[in-house]
Amino acid sequence: MEKNIKQKRYEIDMCNGPLFGKILLFSLPLMMSGILQLLFNAADMIVVGRWVGSDALAAVGSTGSLINLLVNVFIGLSVGANVLVARYFGAGQERELSDMVHTALLTSVICGIILIFAGWFSAPFALHAMGAPDEVLEQSVLYIRIYFAAMPAMMLYNFGAAILRAVGDTRRPLYFLTAAGVINVILNLIFVIGLSMGVAGVALATAVSQVISAALVVICLVRSDSAYRLDLKKLRIVPNKLVMMMQIGLPAGLQGAIFSISNVLIQSSVNSFGATAMAGNSAAGNLEGFVYTAMNTMHQTSVSFVGQNYGAHKYKRIGKTACMCIGIVTIVGLVMGNGVYLAGRRLLHLYSPEEPVIAYGMKRLFYICCPYFLCGVMDTLVGCLRGMGHSVLPMLVSLTGACLFRIIWIYTIFPKNRTLDTLYISYPISWALTALVHLGCFLCIYFIKLHRAVEVAE
Repeated sequence: MEKNIKQKRYEIDMCNGPLFGKILLFSLPLMMSGILQLLFNAADMIVVGRWVGSDALAAVGSTGSLINLLVNVFIGLSVGANVLVARYFGAGQERELSDMVHTALLTSVICGIILIFAGWFSAPFALHAMGAPDEVLEQSVLYIRIYFAAMPAMMLYNFGAAILRAVGDTRRPLYFLTAAGVINVILNLIFVIGLSMGVAGVALATAVSQVISAALVVICLVRSDSAYRLDLKKLRIVPNKLVMMMQIGLPAGLQGAIFSISNVLIQSSVNSFGATAMAGNSAAGNLEGFVYTAMNTMHQTSVSFVGQNYGAHKYKRIGKTACMCIGIVTIVGLVMGNGVYLAGRRLLHLYSPEEPVIAYGMKRLFYICCPYFLCGVMDTLVGCLRGMGHSVLPMLVSLTGACLFRIIWIYTIFPKNRTLDTLYISYPISWALTALVHLGCFLCIYFIKLHRAVEVAE
């Protein structure tokens, strides 16, 4: 009984009571988790930039868009798991919830195994196609191959954390991430500074930390007393649950993957300016990650809160959730985005003492960080739509308004004025356009649902 009470303490009732306090209780640990993860990633890049050199910094940083391209389709499936677990939990359907949990976790391991081979064989060809300079290509390939060796663990953690978020538990993933991250930093110091392993040391430290975080989340689910408890003997794929998860998750994953294609094209364009520009771009991109992660918590919050209330047929709370999440993400984006830009030179100096690297980094921070709240609003509206079970529509809107727009920009506007300013400004323009269309879609679907609910009640 005592264990069950402890279990309930981690869960949040999203369908009853005041919303604002519960949104903060849910999102703050989630935000801290993301920021901690980025701090650990930043430690990777700082160690590499300071103790190995700017070529190694460029090698590690330039792999991000390719890694996201390969991983995002599978990470998208965890969004489907999140939505469905939240829906079944909100509706009190324990059998359906259990089937969903076991299907999702077994699927995550299979996805991870596929990614090991995808990363190993595609890395040299993809990085070469992206125009990575010869001085960083070999190190980039080595980093990706070691990083992808831990993909089953990474997938398992992401799916497991998605299940916990769906029932309102964002605190334990924070604890797990903290433990794994501290070990990651310690191993960085040992492998890179102590053993002079360079890029391989950073990748190996990251892989070990992924395994630790996955083990902790599995232990948590196995020891749970709730309906989402993991029983290793029951691991199996329930066909209809897999189909439903794919219906919601695959559009989200494809959206992320195609977004990554546009980012790969942008990274390729940045690569054409040389290794120094790549290093500055990588350092600035790492700093932007802190702002994005803080904002992205509202996307994940809206998915879980809207999902549970959609399952409980409490549509008015969906509208309130959307308004609160959009308000919070706007404030967070404006404060953090402009704060990072104002402190940009000092922060970039942590990554590299070279003035040209810092100058390139500041250019990116100006165009991306200052208007970054627009990206947060866009993603939050996508979360609301996915929470209501609509995943194809926001995918199509995002792909057209953001991804396709950037690709067209790269091949039309950018060649006429080949500067990084022209390249970077495509981001805020695409965010603003896409956010407006998402808002229109959300309002139409929301009021249709609300109108039908009133008719049924009458």
